[in-house]
Amino acid sequence: MALPVGITAGAELERIEIDLLLEGVYRHYGLDFRGYALGSLKRRLARRMREEGTPTLSALQDKVLHDADAMERLLVSLSISVTAMFRDPSFYRAFREKVVPLLRTYPFIRIWNAGCATGEETLSLAIVLEEEGLLDRSRIYATDFNGGVVDRARTAEFPLARMKSYTENYLSAGGTREFSRYYTADGPIARFSPQLTQNMLFAQHNLVSDGSFNEFHGILCRNVLIYFGNPLQRRVHELFHDSLVNFGVLGLGHKETIRFTPLEDRYEPIDAREKLYRRIA
Repeated sequence: MALPVGITAGAELERIEIDLLLEGVYRHYGLDFRGYALGSLKRRLARRMREEGTPTLSALQDKVLHDADAMERLLVSLSISVTAMFRDPSFYRAFREKVVPLLRTYPFIRIWNAGCATGEETLSLAIVLEEEGLLDRSRIYATDFNGGVVDRARTAEFPLARMKSYTENYLSAGGTREFSRYYTADGPIARFSPQLTQNMLFAQHNLVSDGSFNEFHGILCRNVLIYFGNPLQRRVHELFHDSLVNFGVLGLGHKETIRFTPLEDRYEPIDAREKLYRRIA
């Protein structure tokens, strides 16, 4: 059978080997990466092969299926995300100016930060809600499929060296206070105030395989969907739609969109540039 135009035999073999590795991981560990975007997978698996000293994908597959520690290292590689407090400050400025007024209409606010990674985004959201007088009547659910990063997020501790850039982001995002009031320095560590985390609930949740677990007034899932293939993106969009109350708000990353999906007509833009959308009845 002829290969599609532009697809070489070597590329097709590589895709088959990746499929076999991911199928093996799913069957052995119950972790499903089969819907992830191929380009992202290839880069991360190539890096894992170099660091594990495995010359082929088949050798990497054999190693992770027989060595739980190697599987844990692969899991970390596949879940690495670029994150920072108040990353994309214009998003948080738009959230403060356009979403917070909508949240004020609810007596109690539930927000889901899906794909929370190590918690920088979750704390950024909590700071905005605190400054707007809404944190006391809010519950933030922060989830990630990687239990290790969820444990790190729960500590609310980050390297002190990052605080300079985080302060700059915070001010650009419309912060109204001294950023340093939110954390205390303990040697090389910045430890954030328990007041910010007391209304947070951290849990392991896999967007690939797990379902809805509550109704939310807002869902933030930024810079996660770009790593998923189109079928998986559609599944996650359906999950988010089913998890939002009517007129609930969905926030995505700058390179993500609800446009060109089957659910596009079920949302209206709050700020299309910042990828903030509201579910409509």
